[in-house]
Amino acid sequence: MPSQGTIGDRVRGLRLNRRMSQAQLAGPDLSDSYVSLIESGKRTPTPVVARLLAERLGCTTEFLLHGIEPRQRIDTELGLRHAELELRHGDPASAAERFTEIVKAADEENAMLTAQARFGRARALEAQGRLGQAVEAFERLRREAAAHPERLADLPLTVALSRCYQRAGDRLRARDLAAHALKQASRLSIVQGELAIDLAAVLIETQGEGDSAALTYVRQTLEVSGVPQVMDRSGEVRALWLASTAAAGGEDSALAVRLAEDAIMAGRPMRVACRLATIAMRWAKLASSPVEEADALAEAATRVFAALPGMGSRHGESLTAHAHVRLRADDLVKAGEYATRALEVLDGSPLAAEASLVLAKVKLRLGADAVPHLDGTRDLLAALPRPAYGTDRQAARAWRELGDLYGEVNAPEQQTVAYRRALESAGVRSAMAGVSVHTRSSHGS
Repeated sequence: MPSQGTIGDRVRGLRLNRRMSQAQLAGPDLSDSYVSLIESGKRTPTPVVARLLAERLGCTTEFLLHGIEPRQRIDTELGLRHAELELRHGDPASAAERFTEIVKAADEENAMLTAQARFGRARALEAQGRLGQAVEAFERLRREAAAHPERLADLPLTVALSRCYQRAGDRLRARDLAAHALKQASRLSIVQGELAIDLAAVLIETQGEGDSAALTYVRQTLEVSGVPQVMDRSGEVRALWLASTAAAGGEDSALAVRLAEDAIMAGRPMRVACRLATIAMRWAKLASSPVEEADALAEAATRVFAALPGMGSRHGESLTAHAHVRLRADDLVKAGEYATRALEVLDGSPLAAEASLVLAKVKLRLGADAVPHLDGTRDLLAALPRPAYGTDRQAARAWRELGDLYGEVNAPEQQTVAYRRALESAGVRSAMAGVSVHTRSSHGS
């Protein structure tokens, strides 16, 4: 049974196909004028009236209201779930294709499912690093959410946009969106669940240490949710996903949907733990966080990332964060141990530059030779890829710190190069040409 037009179009088409008059369709329960108003689109039938009309027209209520048969709808729901699994546990590019197919197959009568698929596609674009396209897609969806709040919620779109703008280097736009999302969440007292965790992750990335409202929300989310123990359930997710695919191939769509939902839920604890661990790691690195609290959070983050597959970079980053905390506590031995472990985990990756910097600071405070670690940091930073969008603030900060440390060991040429690279990473070109740098003593700040 084809899906055509509006509810009124379907009522009229089915009535004419059955050679019924409006009075015959109305029967003793309705007036023919009411049927006429429904067919002209001036009235929308209530659920009770829709069931009554569907019974007389020989179709399902689902078809009458939404233009799709139950099997068609359940197949679309299954497609959405498999696309979601592909996004979270498979290939984002394949997920984007799946979501796109759903969008193409749907129509205006299925606006809710179409909106879900378009939101999924935007997230898949973000996961691929195609930030320009992702931002365009999220912005379009946000405009639609303003016009049709019954289809789309603005809050998750705002959080996603803030995250994308932050990654693209537009920190001002990212901060504004995060602040707007915080107002929405605070008004509704949303401090638990994946949406709250996503917002907290955006806030700690985009807002400065002086933003008390943002940091209060992050702290509250961490206190409510904690950083849970986690186990690797990726095998269970994969088994349920394969079972769902097999059920779909055997024409058992309802079971396929249930198995796909089970697979998504099996992966939820890992997703939540990973996001909370990331927030904890970022919080631990804040200069304003109490050392004991930061130490516990860094340890919890390391425990999570060490337990999950494919998290080598985050594991190394969490060890580096722990090294920073111990350095703040003037525990040079532990700081050196954590930084060394981070370097081992990251194994020559450019991401190891921050850990190498910590180790150089430890050596300087101990009065040992730090130059090999400074040169190693320089090489790691030089291997970093140029940012595809905007500037690289993290690289700029690392180059600047490296320049400061070269100044402490009386290496003016290396210091000048490091400062120049810091400016370039921050988006300033050739500003250091011909500028001499005054070195500082080992007691310089």
